[in-house]
Parts: sequence; structure tokens; C-alpha cells
Amino acid sequence: MRWEPVFDDLEGEFAHGLAREEAALAAEEERLRFARLELAERLTGLLGAEVELQLRDGGALRLRLESVGRDWIAGRAAHGALESALVPVPAVVGLVAEASALEPAAAPAASGLERRLGIAVALRDLTRRRAPVELLTDRSRLRGTIDRVARDHLDLAEHELDEPRRDAAVRRTRLVALATLVCVRY
Repeated sequence: MRWEPVFDDLEGEFAHGLAREEAALAAEEERLRFARLELAERLTGLLGAEVELQLRDGGALRLRLESVGRDWIAGRAAHGALESALVPVPAVVGLVAEASALEPAAAPAASGLERRLGIAVALRDLTRRRAPVELLTDRSRLRGTIDRVARDHLDLAEHELDEPRRDAAVRRTRLVALATLVCVRY
């Protein structure tokens, strides 16, 4: 009897079993990696893509995603007088994009300073620039200029967007809780 064919068969079965085990292990590692992903990390993989955000208030916003922070995303809107938008991640209830853009493997590891900054820092940048804004909150749409940003709220000087922020143009100042923000257009 020739033993070489028997040993070759056993070796082939062993190699095939080992390959199946490695594939199962790789699939389990991918499931674990995906289970740890947070929405903001997933959105980092969509930088540069055009997405449609479905918002907490039932509205939708089409953006070309440009920045992702710890708890916010920002991008250019497709239309409107105010071309850019800043959206708190908790205000996003869903997202629509091309299927290939949503592949979890496309999401790079988050890094850099911008990724660690919270929404208050992004809002303070708008305050420094004295940019006219439209705030969409859970209950209202407000227009004006952000005067100050605290840890969990901001002060908005309400005025018409086509007027510069001057004392004579300000109708009133409103305190707005950051937790109520759905979208900031600027």
C-alpha cells in the first residue's frame, strides 16, 4: 500500500480546515470591530461624500460632509442662502448615502485634533467669525448671531440675517440649550 496519497489527503484536509478556521476568526474580529464603532466614527469614513441626514425633528438635510468632530458633523448644503451646516450627532437619526460609501471597511480610524473637539468649540468658531446663523432646535427656527457659547448653552442675538449684528438690529437675546440643537446653518 502506498501511504503518500493518504498523507497528501490528510494534509489537504488539514489545510482546508485551517483556512476555514482562519476565515471564521477574521469574520468574528470584523463583527467585534464593527460592534465598537460609534456613529461619529462611522461618519468619518464618509468625509467628502454627499449624504442625506435624517434629523430628529423629522426633517432631512443634504450635505457634502467636510468635518467630523467628537459629537458634531459639518458640511456644505446643496442649496439655500446659508450654504454650510453644523449638525450635532445626537440629532442624526439616520443617513442615506451610496451603498459603497456606507461600507464599514471604508471608515478610517478617527484621529486628529478636529475629531476630539466638541460642538461647543465649533460653535465658538462661528462666534469669533460673527457669522449669521439659523438655529433649528427641537421647537423653533431662530436667526441671528451667536454672542457666547457656554458648556451646555449659547446666547443668540436675534436679528435678520441680511443685517449685521448691531445693537439697533437685535430684537432680543435668547439662551438656547445645546441639547435642543438639531442643525446650525451658517
